[in-house]
Amino acid sequence: MKQKVLIAEPSQIIIEGLQSIVHDSNCLEVVSVIDDISMLEERVLAHRPDIIIINPGLLPYSSQMPATIELPEGVFSVALVYQYFEQAYLRNFDAVIDIRDSKQSILATLANIGNGTESKKNTASEVSELTKRERDILVLVAKGLMSKEIAEQLNISIHTVISHRKNITRKTGIKSVAGLAVYAMLNNLVGEQQTSEDGISHGE
Repeated sequence: MKQKVLIAEPSQIIIEGLQSIVHDSNCLEVVSVIDDISMLEERVLAHRPDIIIINPGLLPYSSQMPATIELPEGVFSVALVYQYFEQAYLRNFDAVIDIRDSKQSILATLANIGNGTESKKNTASEVSELTKRERDILVLVAKGLMSKEIAEQLNISIHTVISHRKNITRKTGIKSVAGLAVYAMLNNLVGEQQTSEDGISHGE
């Protein structure tokens, strides 16, 4: 039996893209589409979806009072992200897919969550703190420096920079330079990195 998917997204282009991706899956089917969060409860009751893909921007949100979604037991929520949201907020969802993810990655995430094998809620505690070196590199990435330039500035190998960048993406869940820049500012890393430049330690 196919897992039923409800899409809550205001962009028609993105809706059609998701529908096309899900259509090619043998275990998923789109049963409803909404562009207004006020319709969510009614559609959930009518179609009883297993998975809801939702643009977090449709939900009322502030850093002081992040929104949460109340769904029936057994219904999974998946955040569809194409702008920056704090990781603490995204952990309110069972999984996250990025608009830049490949078709295979999106289908894998949806299939796994439908089988109960993937959940951001369950793995939230596994998000690790960035190391001092990773914070330094994150700030330089956010400033627009390439890996080669970062390696030269920190006097480390480019392979080490690439390794750190992979760890940063894994730990923060942020893939874009713009998202990393916002993350660095929100966490006051820019000032911290500037201070460390006066007595920066070399080596990997």
